[in-house]
Amino acid sequence: MIKIWKAAILLFLAVPISAVAQDRFSSKLTTSTGQTLIIAEGDFEARSIGSFSVRLYEAAAAPDETTFFITGLIRARDGFVEKTLLADINGDQEQEVIIVVRSVGTGSYQSAHAFAIVNDTLVFLSSVEGLASDADPVAVLREATSNQE
Repeated sequence: MIKIWKAAILLFLAVPISAVAQDRFSSKLTTSTGQTLIIAEGDFEARSIGSFSVRLYEAAAAPDETTFFITGLIRARDGFVEKTLLADINGDQEQEVIIVVRSVGTGSYQSAHAFAIVNDTLVFLSSVEGLASDADPVAVLREATSNQE
């Protein structure tokens, strides 16, 4: 009887953990040089606030595209990661990594975070906060980056 209770408790505890893991945002992007980027919300964090990571891996063919880790960064987020993309925001003819975060409160405001890959190193470039729900985050990042120069 005790074994049945232990099994039931373990099953009960395992269900919420696996459900939480399924709700996490994660995305895989491939750069023009063949490197792989993984963007993911922090494990065991609330969807509405927490962190996200950006990890860079050496260029490799599947299934090894995430075998050889190079570097990574972690940033705070106020909302959930909605999407990721690659876009040239600073006119250097290289694509930067863009992470768009949407707030969960009234207004569904956006924030956007831009990272560059420089000599196999991730470099945080810029972020913009409080964007309207229908704003183009890439255009706003371009403008913010050009104003920094």
